[in-house]
Amino acid sequence: MEIVFLISLALILQGREALGDHELLIHDYYKEQCPSAEEIVGRNVEIAVRKDPRMAASLLRMHFHDCFVMGCDASVLLDSYGNIVSEKQAVPNLNSLRGFKVIDKIKYLLEEACPLTVSCADILAMAARDAVLLVTLFTPLEYQVLCAYILIILYAN
Repeated sequence: MEIVFLISLALILQGREALGDHELLIHDYYKEQCPSAEEIVGRNVEIAVRKDPRMAASLLRMHFHDCFVMGCDASVLLDSYGNIVSEKQAVPNLNSLRGFKVIDKIKYLLEEACPLTVSCADILAMAARDAVLLVTLFTPLEYQVLCAYILIILYAN
């Protein structure tokens, strides 16, 4: 467990150096524009993971594959068009990535609650985060303490 923490911390610290302060994620970003966003994402991810526990890994994997090619832009959600093959239908991802229906449902519910507000890339990030939290060894409070500790280390350096 300790080695996983140290590896995670090293990766976070390495990534922090590449980002400027204006590029950091902001907790509660949608609190004003779409107050129900976090709750909608969290509730639907929880339902999906309880129905199929492997969905937690699938949502994390989808987010990884989205970020792996040209950054975290939700392009993995796009369908092919004409002769252009999308990431979603690309050979490595075809019949491999799962969770599209979960994300589609969340996007639909968010569009009903807050039209044209929450980005698909943010939905993928929040869904992956919530999925991991559901199956992690940490309680939400322990996770918040761990994140605070990591931030203290980041800003201390």
